[in-house]
Amino acid sequence: MSLPLQNKIATVTGGASGIGLECVRHLIANGAVVYVLDRDKAAMEKAHAELGENLHGIEVDLFRHASIQEAVDRILKEQGRLDIMFANAGSYVGGDAWEGDPDAWDRMLILNINAALHSARVAMAPMMKQGSGDIVITSSVAGVVPVMVEPVYTASKHAIQAFTHTCRRQLAPHGVRMSAIQPGPVVTPLIDDWDPERRKAALENGGMMQPTDVAEALIFMLTRRQGTVVRDLVLLPSRFDI
Repeated sequence: MSLPLQNKIATVTGGASGIGLECVRHLIANGAVVYVLDRDKAAMEKAHAELGENLHGIEVDLFRHASIQEAVDRILKEQGRLDIMFANAGSYVGGDAWEGDPDAWDRMLILNINAALHSARVAMAPMMKQGSGDIVITSSVAGVVPVMVEPVYTASKHAIQAFTHTCRRQLAPHGVRMSAIQPGPVVTPLIDDWDPERRKAALENGGMMQPTDVAEALIFMLTRRQGTVVRDLVLLPSRFDI
C-alpha cells in the first residue's frame, strides 16, 4: 500500500533539530524523500544515521539567499522536481522593546523573515512549471494575535502572514498551494530564551505542546486533496491563555 506522500520530494529548512527534525521524521514515515537545509552538519549526519537514505542533508547559510538557491538547484538536479518546501527555520527574541538588543533583533528578523521569504521564493518557479507543489511556512500564533511579551518576534510573524497570503493568491492559478502553520508554545530549544518564570509556569501548567503535534498538523495540511488548501492552521495547547 502506498503512503500518502510516497516519493514526494520535500525540503525542510532548519530540519536538523526541534520542530523541523520531528517534521522530517513524519515526512519520511509518510513516504517522502527529504532534503534538510541546515547549518548544523553534525546534526544532519546524526539524523541521516537515524532515518536512513530518504534523508539528505545540505549545509546552507540561511542568511544568504544565494546559499538557499544553490541548495534548491542541487535538489532539482538530483530529483528533477520539488513537491514540498517547508520553510521552518526561525529564532526567538522576547522581552520589552526598550530593553532589546538591536543586533539580536536583526539576526532574528533576517532568519524569521528574509530566510523564510527566500526559501519560499526559490520553490515557486519550479513548482509553477510542474503545476503542483506545497509551500508551508512556520509562522506562530503570534502572527495572528499580538503577544505582549514578544513584540519583535510578533512583528516578524505578522510579516510572514502578509507574505504567505499575498503569494498564496498569486500561486493558486498555477496549481501551487501556499499556507502557514501557527503553533503556540512548543517544547524546543527556542524556549531557552524565554523569561525563566514564564517558561517554568508554562511547562508546569500544561501550556506547552510537543514537536510531534506540529508535525502531525503539517502532514494533515499536505495531504488534503488537490484544490483544497489549509490556509492557516492555528495549533494551541489546550491551556494556553490568549
